[in-house]
Amino acid sequence: MRSTVRWAALTGAAVLVSAEWLNWRWSRTLVGNRAGDREAVVVLGYRNPQPAANRVNRWRVRAGLRSVDVDVDAAGAGGRATRVIFSGGPTSGGPAEARLMADYARSELGFDGRVQIEDRSASTWENVTHVIPLIEDADRIKIVSQPAHALKARAYLRRQRPDLAERLVRADDYRPGEWLLLKPLLAVYGLWALRRLRADERNPPR
Repeated sequence: MRSTVRWAALTGAAVLVSAEWLNWRWSRTLVGNRAGDREAVVVLGYRNPQPAANRVNRWRVRAGLRSVDVDVDAAGAGGRATRVIFSGGPTSGGPAEARLMADYARSELGFDGRVQIEDRSASTWENVTHVIPLIEDADRIKIVSQPAHALKARAYLRRQRPDLAERLVRADDYRPGEWLLLKPLLAVYGLWALRRLRADERNPPR
């Protein structure tokens, strides 16, 4: 009995560690160390038929706001060098995901920085397509979501606008232990979601 419990505990720990490592790796793929004073933080929406931001979108907003580089932001005119772009269209006839996230950032989190809204997208590919005009003048671009989803969006930006993809830097959307018990499910979903990316997009040469 003890050996069974020990085996189960070791297996569970191995699964958690593997899932943590996958999410850590995804958060650091297709990003660089670009410098600059103009920063764009793009927060991708999650399907949200409710009239208020759901748990996933609330977390993405928090991750987006904590991704704002304080030093970069302070360097801009009026301390507003960074713009936060919420991207996502309406779900099932409800409000646009982007507007729900922006409302949550303003009313619940008290964010008073620069906000832009892209509220037409119905897919990750469209998220990227529609935010391109909003990020073309940015020196640094951060894409915020769960790590696998953010990597997928970075790969799409690399396909659509490789020049802009050169400006991608890491967002603060991965922290050790965050979503710990859900990390294995997120890892499985991530492997499925990233299955069609090319090898050089999932594991670019160093």
